[in-house]
Amino acid sequence: MQMKINLSTSYKLQAPDLSAQSAATNRSPLRATRSRGVTLIDTVVGTALMLVIFLGIAAAFKLAVDVVTNNKARGSAIALANERMEYIRSLTYAAIGTSGGIPPGAIAQSEPVTLNGIPFTRRTIVEYADDPKDGTGAADVNGITSDYKVAKVDVLWTSRTGDRHIILVSRYEPPSGMEIACTPPCGTLTINAVDASSQPLAGASVSIVNPSTTPAISINTFTNASGTASFIGAPAASGYQIVTTKSGYSTAQTYGVTAQNTDPDPGHLTVSHNQTTTGTFAIDAVSSLAVSTYSRTTNSWSDSFADESKIVASTDHIEVSGNRARFEGIQPWTTPANLYSQTITPVALSRWGTFSWNDTQPSETSITYHVYYPTGGGLTLIPDAVLPGNSAGFSSGTSMDLRGVPADTYPSLVLYAYLVAQNPNAPSPSIEEWSLTYESGQGITIPFTMRGAKVIGSGPGGTVYKYDQLLTTNSSGALTISNLEWDAYTLSVAVSTGYDIASSCAPQPVVLAPNTSRSIQLFLAAQTTNSLLVDVKNSSGVTIAGGTVRVTKGGSYDATVTTDACGQAFFDGLTNGNYSVTASSTGYQTYSADGVDVTGTTRFSVVLN
Repeated sequence: MQMKINLSTSYKLQAPDLSAQSAATNRSPLRATRSRGVTLIDTVVGTALMLVIFLGIAAAFKLAVDVVTNNKARGSAIALANERMEYIRSLTYAAIGTSGGIPPGAIAQSEPVTLNGIPFTRRTIVEYADDPKDGTGAADVNGITSDYKVAKVDVLWTSRTGDRHIILVSRYEPPSGMEIACTPPCGTLTINAVDASSQPLAGASVSIVNPSTTPAISINTFTNASGTASFIGAPAASGYQIVTTKSGYSTAQTYGVTAQNTDPDPGHLTVSHNQTTTGTFAIDAVSSLAVSTYSRTTNSWSDSFADESKIVASTDHIEVSGNRARFEGIQPWTTPANLYSQTITPVALSRWGTFSWNDTQPSETSITYHVYYPTGGGLTLIPDAVLPGNSAGFSSGTSMDLRGVPADTYPSLVLYAYLVAQNPNAPSPSIEEWSLTYESGQGITIPFTMRGAKVIGSGPGGTVYKYDQLLTTNSSGALTISNLEWDAYTLSVAVSTGYDIASSCAPQPVVLAPNTSRSIQLFLAAQTTNSLLVDVKNSSGVTIAGGTVRVTKGGSYDATVTTDACGQAFFDGLTNGNYSVTASSTGYQTYSADGVDVTGTTRFSVVLN
C-alpha cells in the first residue's frame, strides 16, 4: 500500500496591523507621563519647615541645658542656705547676729561662696522682731520690743536668664520663751525711703555705719515693700551715718561736720534709749541736662542778585542779571512778578532783626514786600497780629523792624516781593539788594558754675548746696551732664571769663524732674560791671517772645528791648542803683515795677496776665 504525503501545504504570513496596535496602546491605562520639576515655592516652604523643626530642636536643647544647669545651681544654693541655717541653729540665742549688724554676732553679712564650680553670694540678715501679740512699738505692754530674732539667708547666683535667689527664713525665740530686752542702752532705728512724690520706695539700698559703737556697726540692707528698713535694738549712740540709693536713682544721706559744713542738714542720726529714731530719705530716678554755650553776635543774610542761588523755584516772571532782580524780558509788562528768597534758618537763633531792601520803582510801577514762614511744605504769611501790615505789604521806606516776630515761633523766614507795572510800557522796577539781620550764637568753650537749690548745711562760706560744680563746655560749646538729681539748677559764669549771660533758654532756674532730659542754651555777651536780664512769662509760666521791656532810671537811662526767642531782654552797661521796669506784649496787661535794684549781674522775672 502506497502512502502519499502532501508536502505542499502552504502558510500565509500577514504583516501585523500597527494602526490597531497603536490604538490599543493609546487606550491602555499604563501610558507614560512627563514628571513636573520642583518650584521655588516648594523650596521655600520646605526650607521654612526644616528651619522651624531645627529651631525647635535647638530651643528644646537649650531649655534642657538650662533646666539641668539651674537644677544643679538650685540644689547647690539650697545646700548653702541650709548649711547656714543649721549653723545658726547651733548658736546660743545671744550669739545669733551678724558682724557689724544689729544685733551683733560673728556671722558674715555677705560672702562669696563657690560650690560645684558655681559662684554664689550668700547674704545673712538677723534682726529683732516685735511680736504683735503683746503690742508693738510704744504700745508694747512690757516695753520690750525685741521679742525674738528673725534670720534670713539669701543665696544668689546668676543664670542665663538673670539673677536667681533661694531664700530661707527662720524665727529664733529666747530660751524658755521669755522675752529678753536688747543690751541697754538701746532703741529703734527706722529708715524710710521715698520718691520725689513722697511715695514709699521698695528695694532701696540702705547703708548704716557707726564706728563709735562697740562693736562697730556696718549694715547694708534694702527697704521692704513699705519702703522701710527698721532695726530694733540699735545701740544708743550718736553718729549713725545713713546712705540711701538705688540703681539708676539719686543718693540721699546724712552728713558729718566739716570745716566747710559746720552745721550739716541732715546730720548723722542719734539713737536714744527706749526711743525710736526715724530718718526719711527721698531719692528718685536720675536725669540729664544738655548745656550749650554761645557767643551772641549780630549776623545777616543778604542777596545782591549776582545769580539765582538765593531765590527759590516758585519765583516767576523774574530775571536776575546785572546784580538786580527785575521783570523778565521786555515791555510790555502784562503779568506781575513774584520773587521769593530761599528759606532763612539761622543756627542758634536768638532774635530777628531788620528786613532791609534797596530797590528802584519807576513811575507807574510798584514793589510790595511781605514776610512768610514755611509750614508743611508750603509758605504761610506771618499774621498781622505778629507783624502789623504784613498782609497788605510794605511798599514805602527801605526797611522793616522784625524784632517783634518771636524767634521761637518763627525760627525760619522767607522774604517775598511783588512787582507790578501799572503802565505796561514803563521801565521795569528792580531790586538791587535785600537783607535780614538777626542775633544768633557761635558755640564757644567756657567754664560755668552749676548749682542746685537743695541745701545740705551751712558753714563759714555760707550755705552749702548739695550740688555745686564748676564745669566746662567743649570746643563746640556743648556739655551733657548725667546722673543729676531732680532739683532747680542755676547756671552762672564768672566775671573772669569776660562774659555775662545775655539770654538763657530756658529761663533759670532750670527745673529738672526725675527721669527726664532737658537742655539749656546760654547766649553770652561781653561782660559789664552791672547788667540786668529780664525774663517775661505768662501766668502759666510760658515765656513770651517778641514782647517789649523798657528799663528807665530817672532821666539818666531809658532803653527798650524786644524779648528774644527765650522771652528775655538784656540790658548791659548799667550803673548800679534802682531802676523801673515796664513790660508789655500783645494780648496782655502791661506790667510795671519800681525800685528794681541792679548791682552786678542781676536777674528779674516778670509775669504778664
